[in-house]
Amino acid sequence: MVSERSLAVLRAIVQDYVASREPVGSKTIVERHAFGVSAATIRNDMALLEEEELIAAPHTSSGRIPTDKGYRVFVDQLTDIRPLTPAQRHAIETFLGESSDLDELLARTVRLIAQLTKQLAVVQYPSFATARVRHVELVSLAPNRVLCILIADSGQVEQRLAELDHPVDDETLSSLRTRLNQIAGGLPMADAAVALSGEIDSADRRHAALLHTLAATLAEQARVQRQDRLVVAGAANLVRTEQDFAGSILGVIEAIEEQVVLLKLFGEMSTDEHAVTVRIGRENASFGLGETSVVSSAFEVPGHDVSRLGVVGPTRMDYSNSMAAVRAVARYLSRTLGES
Repeated sequence: MVSERSLAVLRAIVQDYVASREPVGSKTIVERHAFGVSAATIRNDMALLEEEELIAAPHTSSGRIPTDKGYRVFVDQLTDIRPLTPAQRHAIETFLGESSDLDELLARTVRLIAQLTKQLAVVQYPSFATARVRHVELVSLAPNRVLCILIADSGQVEQRLAELDHPVDDETLSSLRTRLNQIAGGLPMADAAVALSGEIDSADRRHAALLHTLAATLAEQARVQRQDRLVVAGAANLVRTEQDFAGSILGVIEAIEEQVVLLKLFGEMSTDEHAVTVRIGRENASFGLGETSVVSSAFEVPGHDVSRLGVVGPTRMDYSNSMAAVRAVARYLSRTLGES
């Protein structure tokens, strides 16, 4: 049974090792942390931690480093995630608030998480298999050219250019816009594509090209939105931590590039009381990521499946900061997407 002081010693070892990348000895703990006991007492605590396989000696020295099991106990005992600073919270709201659509929002999200955590950041696109048409807009660019804008209830915006065989005036365009929204509005993408396709045969020949373009756009959106995909940023952060991996990081990079691997891993991650999930080292071995830790949290778009975002890095990770950043950004995304 590990005592409270031994757990405190474990926390000190994890914190010092994450900060320095150097094995931690009893003398260092006594000097850096106010335990009020001798180095000999700390050594006894370290011996108990080693017996429990929570720390290990990387080589013949007095220093010890955390094991995967030790990191797990540390994270599970982490009752207080260090909050982000006001400057960091402001950066989230300012940087992500400048996004014009969902694609830009998620692209900015991974870049921000990578910057806040100094890890590789990953965001899963929401699954929009059930996305519905919110609005169809038609913008005249020239008498024979119309920009078709499709807005989904997910916030995604798709634009296609329709070249017309016959010019269309503003009054006709307004009438056609109203009709298209009556047909497609509120329908799932695939159903809207079928509905618009059915209108082509009975429509004025002058409008056929416009209807074809919109139907093709809807069909493409329905196909793309059935595919799960990820946005990744911060690969350089992973490369900079190469010495934290026993072998080459190429296997890790290859596993990450195989997006299906991370998608499956995300699918197995549930959220704890901190609204954050952490999988450490050997817990990820079946995914080819046995030397990495993954910190993730969920965000959701109302009416659609829950998606996840997170970071991937070595087990020697600043868990408190990574968990705080991932949680804060996920909450911001859920709030922002819920308001859109």
